[in-house]
Amino acid sequence: MKLNNIEQLSLEEILVAIADEFANQAAFSTSLSWEDQVITHHIFVNKLPIRVFTLDTGRLFPETYHVLNRTIARYEQPIEVFFPQVEATQELMTNKGPLSFYESLENRKECCFIRKVEPLNRALEGVKCWITGLRAEHSENRQDLEMIEKDEQRNLIKVQPLLNWTLDDVKAEISKNNIPYNILHDKGFVSIGCQPCTRAIKEGEDFRGGRWWWEDKSKKECGLHAS
Repeated sequence: MKLNNIEQLSLEEILVAIADEFANQAAFSTSLSWEDQVITHHIFVNKLPIRVFTLDTGRLFPETYHVLNRTIARYEQPIEVFFPQVEATQELMTNKGPLSFYESLENRKECCFIRKVEPLNRALEGVKCWITGLRAEHSENRQDLEMIEKDEQRNLIKVQPLLNWTLDDVKAEISKNNIPYNILHDKGFVSIGCQPCTRAIKEGEDFRGGRWWWEDKSKKECGLHAS
């Protein structure tokens, strides 16, 4: 594998190596976050054969749709959009209502599975290398990640090229290349997901403090990146 020395490679070098080794079998999942916009930029400007896709949960902020639209217009390349299965979503809403995720951790994980995990699994069918924008700074759960991992459940290689980047590194790259980003980041939203489950954080608050803020800090994952 050309990524054996991945920690010594630049982001662009990592993406080029992935494209060379997994041409048309590599995919990048973007949430349109700061980090993900940086990766999308380098994939698109280099015209790499790496699919870029996003998950529309049906609960996103208007600002998130706006940055998706701006990104497509800027780079003139497609971003595939995956939606939840209609029947599963309808059943959840009918049986438990629109706000069941506030009631228990089990309910929240059920909603995340229907709206995010199942669509992700569909998006990754046939993929051999999955690129993510995870950074170690995001949470305690992510500080033990490796830049290259094997996702045994999905039987693919998972790469986190920005794992050791700081938020300042990400912001500098966005500024340098004038990359479109979600304006909610300028309003205290550092980790942006579904609208009912995301809020702005105060200075000094944990990076993931704005996600599922009513839950125990140690459980703040949606299942997309479960081991």
